[in-house]
Amino acid sequence: MTDQVLTEFRGPVAVATFNRPEARNAMTWEMYDALVEFCERVDADEDARVAVLRGAGGKAFVAGTDIAQFREFRGADDGLAYENRIEGVLSRLERVRVPTIAAIDGYATGGGLSIAAACDLRIATPKAKFGLPIARTVGNCLSMGSYARLAQLVGATRAIHLVYTAGFVGAQDAERAGLVSELVAESELDDRVTALCEQLATQAPLTMLAAKIALRRLREHALPPGDDLIAMCYGSEDFQEGVAAFTEKRTPQWRGR
Repeated sequence: MTDQVLTEFRGPVAVATFNRPEARNAMTWEMYDALVEFCERVDADEDARVAVLRGAGGKAFVAGTDIAQFREFRGADDGLAYENRIEGVLSRLERVRVPTIAAIDGYATGGGLSIAAACDLRIATPKAKFGLPIARTVGNCLSMGSYARLAQLVGATRAIHLVYTAGFVGAQDAERAGLVSELVAESELDDRVTALCEQLATQAPLTMLAAKIALRRLREHALPPGDDLIAMCYGSEDFQEGVAAFTEKRTPQWRGR
């Protein structure tokens, strides 16, 4: 494991904490690998009955993928490899055999929103903010799996509004939309997550696993391919401009090609 993802196994509860608070817990490749390793450890631990993901620092759950890593991308093939890799991580997370909880206090944006959406439950505080700002930042797109998870949670209308407006949705609006499972005061987040973990640990694991698998099957049924969309975005001049502008802290000049 890495010190960028801290893990703790306490009897029936396994906890992974994204630990780059100075970067709002933006995900590095190492952190994505550590998340997969955490999932493997949870499934291998017979005592584990629930898994919790959270962010360190109190400002963010996860503020997306670290954009600096995109400076190495040279075209569509890099984008396809990246989205396939991230989809593999998200798919592994949602296939963990136990219930998963995202404890969200602060920003859950981009890849962070996708990670939260791959969890079974999302418990948030009023200062939580959700968004997919890619249309105004780097000009990439999501995998078909990530679009489908988001649409399953909030519906197609809200999902496309979130992408088009490229802004942030507050915790109350996110709860009303179905993105947040439960909203609690910031001071009560730890106690509520603990209580929920204790409850889930006492319930029939196969009943909960059946519900998890059934909902995933409903979403994945006849999921269409989307590599052409990923290639269009990541292989564009706009993507290169977006990454350069983001890292140089300036406004990107989009050209639609």
